[in-house]
Amino acid sequence: MAALLSNGISPFSPQPIPELCKGTLFHPSFKSPITRSSNSRGVLKIRADSSGKNTSTADVVDVDPLQKFLKRDYKWGFTQEIDSFSIPKGLSEETVRFISSRKGEPDWMLKFRLKSYERFCNMKEPKWSDNQYPRIDFQDICYYSEPKKKPTLNSLDEAAPELIRYFDKLGIPLNERNRLANVKPMALDVVFDSVSIATSHRKTLEEAGVIFCSISEAVREYPDLVRKYFGRVVPADDNFYAALNSAVFSDGSFVYIPKNTKCPMQISTYFRINAMETGQFERTLIVADEGSSVEYLEGCTAPSYDTNQLHAAVVELYCHTGAEIKYSTVQNWYAGDAQGKGGIFNFVTKRGLCAGARSRISWTQVETGSAITWKYPSVVLEGDESVGEFYSVALTNNYQQADTGTKMIHKGKNTKSRIISKGISAGHSRNCYRGLVQVLSNSDNARNSSQCDSMLIGNNAAANTYPYIQTKNPSARVEHEATTSKIGDDQLFYFQQRGIDYEKAMASMISGFCRDVFNELPDEFGAEVNQLMSLKLEGSVG
Repeated sequence: MAALLSNGISPFSPQPIPELCKGTLFHPSFKSPITRSSNSRGVLKIRADSSGKNTSTADVVDVDPLQKFLKRDYKWGFTQEIDSFSIPKGLSEETVRFISSRKGEPDWMLKFRLKSYERFCNMKEPKWSDNQYPRIDFQDICYYSEPKKKPTLNSLDEAAPELIRYFDKLGIPLNERNRLANVKPMALDVVFDSVSIATSHRKTLEEAGVIFCSISEAVREYPDLVRKYFGRVVPADDNFYAALNSAVFSDGSFVYIPKNTKCPMQISTYFRINAMETGQFERTLIVADEGSSVEYLEGCTAPSYDTNQLHAAVVELYCHTGAEIKYSTVQNWYAGDAQGKGGIFNFVTKRGLCAGARSRISWTQVETGSAITWKYPSVVLEGDESVGEFYSVALTNNYQQADTGTKMIHKGKNTKSRIISKGISAGHSRNCYRGLVQVLSNSDNARNSSQCDSMLIGNNAAANTYPYIQTKNPSARVEHEATTSKIGDDQLFYFQQRGIDYEKAMASMISGFCRDVFNELPDEFGAEVNQLMSLKLEGSVG
């Protein structure tokens, strides 16, 4: 996102797109399927044949054990009929007013939405990223959809039976008693299309003074607290998609950790898009007061529709003095099929503000889904001795495109930031890292260490890196390291000659490449990440 911070912080400079990246192979559309010529195979053979016989690509695909292992379906792509209420497609002032009225919001929030909508109408859609996609018709999107049988927010046990079965199939147990049986309980908020359907363990958290609820409920029940922080880290006019979200945001999570409190359990939100041609515009706000800490986990999936859907979220993190927020996410939206048909357009603004001294914000993410991804989780290091961290694995396959990265803005004295980014490109995909490390004039003794590594699988994938370093203080120390490597025939053949099959060889190389990031993920994501790494490389090598 072209997220431009205020107070004199420079934007990214738009980069010219090389002609190589402007090919005709990738043409996602909200309405039209992708067509490819029959001779555009784009398959890399990795089997070494010492017999001297000619082996066709089709034969290799049929017998290659790695190819068989990688060719699996997106298991979260199923659909299920849920009796829902949806408003007609289209974006207007009436749409904004209806959403606010439906959510029972106070006047100040409606005014915020209307002002955001006005700003959105006066902004132009940015086109400077490496992502290539057709113009989005914002009048052809449904901006609000919710289940008709929406439970109360007091207990997940009150959810409708079809919703419970639906999320059991996704591997997300809505029954709170079942979650309490786990060794490590986790508070869970489930956002289904445009609404939060329920939140678990609220009473347990309230006993510790922690507020965890949907953002819609927080606006009604804690208006003063929400109003104090809402839009403070990501203003409504920050960028095009942040303005859109600010006007039509649906639901999301609100977390407040009081002073000198360690959140007694992990907090998690699961986002699911279900209705076709409906966009999701969640808003998440996490506030850690002085001396507090919280660990937040996020997951998401969507059905396998042939048409594209828009996801434009905003996440704001606010850290007071001595506070710490660790935000982890596994982004697993539907990425489209092997020919690039369908998938989510994922345009997200995520930013944290280390407002107080000795505060810390850490982003850890695994990006595997979406047809198009455009996001830069960032940290503004305003407090002295504050720390910002970013650990990321971005994996693209088939015709996926990802323009991702981070921004570390050093304002306070003795601030530190660390960036570890791993990009894996397979198939015909495009994977771009775009990072900004900025040290302002008053940020004495700022320190940054950045490591950006790219791995290519096959002959048709691409990886681009755009690191920006801006220092206005001579005492700053900024380190940047970058590598690009490729998994080739010789490496896989090397493993094979030592009795290691293709499946284990590929898993070993990718796991080793991503280890620095995987080590930062919560244990709860371990099994999911291992599974995603195998599922998402479907058809990339064969």
